[in-house]
Amino acid sequence: MDIEWGTLGGVFGVSLGITVVVVVMFSLGIAAWARAAGEPHRGRALPGRGREKWAVAVAAVCFAACLAVAGYGIDLIIPG
Repeated sequence: MDIEWGTLGGVFGVSLGITVVVVVMFSLGIAAWARAAGEPHRGRALPGRGREKWAVAVAAVCFAACLAVAGYGIDLIIPG
């Protein structure tokens, strides 16, 4: 039995990178969602409802990206 260390390292690198990207996207989604909920932002008030709509849109895109990555991973695991 022979282990291809280069391939194993590549799989490790890609999985680590995707994990970091998903965590960052989810964190950005949570931050945008909090901003849309009207949380105070360190002394600055955000004027108007336009920014809240953008924050909700950014949060939705971030969460959708996380859901897409998770769905793709499940699709890879479960044979179809």
